[in-house]
Amino acid sequence: QVQLVESGGGLVQAGDSLTLSCVGSGRTFSSYSMAWFRQAPGKEREFVAASLWIGGSRYYAAYADSVRGRFTISRDNRKNTVYLQMNSLKPEDTAVYYCAADGHLRRGLTLTDYDDWGQGTQVTVSS
Repeated sequence: QVQLVESGGGLVQAGDSLTLSCVGSGRTFSSYSMAWFRQAPGKEREFVAASLWIGGSRYYAAYADSVRGRFTISRDNRKNTVYLQMNSLKPEDTAVYYCAADGHLRRGLTLTDYDDWGQGTQVTVSS
C-alpha cells in the first residue's frame, strides 16, 4: 500500500497552465503504475493520464482523448513523485484531480485498476 498526497491545484483562467504533483510513500514507487483521474461536479470520476510501468526503468504514457496534446504526465522516482503538466486549460477541465497507484501490474486505465488514492486537489478554470 502507498500513501499519496496531491498538491498544485488552484484557480486559473482559460488558456493558462498548471502543474499538479503527487508524492507517494514506499520504497517500490518506481515499479508502480501511476495515474491521474478527475471528477467534475455531478459527474463520474474519469481517467486523465497514466504512467504505466512496463519493466525496468521503462514507462508508457497514456492519455484520455480530451487531454492528449495538452497534458503531460511525468515522474521522478528519486522523489517518489508523479506530475501532471496541464497546458491550454479549458473550463471543462474544472474538477477535483486524484492521483492513483497500482502496485499489482494491472497497467490499466480504469478506476478498478488502481488500489491507492490521494485525497484530491481542486482545479478550477474560469472562462
